[in-house]
Amino acid sequence: MKVSNEIINGFYIFLLIAVFFVLLEVLGLSHIFYLRLLNVFFIFYGVNRTLQMNRKDGNTNFILNAVSALLTAFTGVMLSIVALVIYSYARGGDAYVKSLSQAFMFGGDPSVPTYCLSLLFEGSASCVIVTLMLMLYWNNKYKAD
Repeated sequence: MKVSNEIINGFYIFLLIAVFFVLLEVLGLSHIFYLRLLNVFFIFYGVNRTLQMNRKDGNTNFILNAVSALLTAFTGVMLSIVALVIYSYARGGDAYVKSLSQAFMFGGDPSVPTYCLSLLFEGSASCVIVTLMLMLYWNNKYKAD
C-alpha cells in the first residue's frame, strides 16, 4: 500500500515542528514567542514539497493540487496538536499550558483543551494562507478546469 504524498509531507511537517520545539525547549528559548512563529516555514516546506511531488507525478489540476496542499498542511497541524496535548499532560497539564500562555499572546487562564483548540484555529488559518500563497506561486504551472 502506497502512502499518499499528503500524509508523508504532513508527517514531515510534524517532525520538523516537533524537533524545532524540542530544540527550543532544550536551549531554553521556548519563552521567546517570536521563535514559535517560525513553524509556519515548516508548513511552507511540506506543502511546497507536496506540490512539487504532484507536479512530478503529472498531476497538474489546480483544484486537486489545492486540496492536496490543504490536506498536507492540516495533517501536519493536526499531528502537531495531538503531540502537544500528549506533551502538555506529560509536563504537568494545565500548569504547563499556563507557563506557555504567559510567554505567548494568550489571555486568561487556559486549560490544555482550550489552548489546543485555539492553536487548532490558528493552525487552520495558517494552513489556508500557506496553501493560497503557494497555489498563487504555482499558478502558472497548473491548468484550469
